[in-house]
Amino acid sequence: MPDKIDKRDRAAQFRLRLARAMEDRQMSQSALARGIGVDRSTVSQLLTDAGARLPNAHVVGSCASALGVSADWLLSLSNRPESAAELLASSLSMAEAPRALVDERIFEWHQEAAGYKIRYVPATLPDMLKTRAVLEWEYAPHLGRTADQAIGASEDRLKWMRSAQSDYEIAMPLYEIHSFAHAVGYYEGLPLHVRLEQIDHLLALCEQLYPRMRIYLFDAKRLYSAPVTIFGPLLCVFYAGSHYMAFRDRDRIEIFTRHFDTLVREADLTARDFLAHLRALRTAISGPSKTK
Repeated sequence: MPDKIDKRDRAAQFRLRLARAMEDRQMSQSALARGIGVDRSTVSQLLTDAGARLPNAHVVGSCASALGVSADWLLSLSNRPESAAELLASSLSMAEAPRALVDERIFEWHQEAAGYKIRYVPATLPDMLKTRAVLEWEYAPHLGRTADQAIGASEDRLKWMRSAQSDYEIAMPLYEIHSFAHAVGYYEGLPLHVRLEQIDHLLALCEQLYPRMRIYLFDAKRLYSAPVTIFGPLLCVFYAGSHYMAFRDRDRIEIFTRHFDTLVREADLTARDFLAHLRALRTAISGPSKTK
């Protein structure tokens, strides 16, 4: 919020901002007068009166409405000329989330945030870390004949994301990696050889990309998070199933960044522990008695 200013300075600023808004809208004094229901001489006085007096709230509000700016901006109570509705619309957006791999919108967000730290709570195992066999098992039923084509097209994007100069912090609930390893819940029916190949692939990627990529496991009985990606200070995106909900205003990004940092800070297994835990899971499912 702007600092407290003197009445005379506020009145002068009102005249300057009113004139600027009229110029931006290419609106004459006569047109503004008609728009707010006053005489042209009243508008002229608003623009030229050198005193400390401000117009009444009705006139200020009418001017703001006619010029498409906020009354707060005219009165130097805000540095943003947009109305509250426009500010909300620009800070929050909804986009369709097709049942597919890395779609154009997600890829654009990753490109926009290249070089920033990306904080990520995935809905399942992160797509960028999956083997082709897991991607085919997961997406083929939804993509039908185009599955192979879609996966092939997405592989280049996934490789780009892995090689980008962004730091990735990934936080997942403990049960997610356990469910995958033991093929229960969402992963029921996933063959053992595919799971073992995926674990080996994940081990190799974690060793290769650490510390630029760090995975933390938290206990979902104590902590909860919806699937969310925070693209540095630029935006935060929630996955709601059929749509993405994206925030660009700084305050909300900071709130959800703190939420993510809590997941990392209170994780049961840190990034340093993750590899040992993954190896132990591999050993547990690859014994001779495991035929799944």
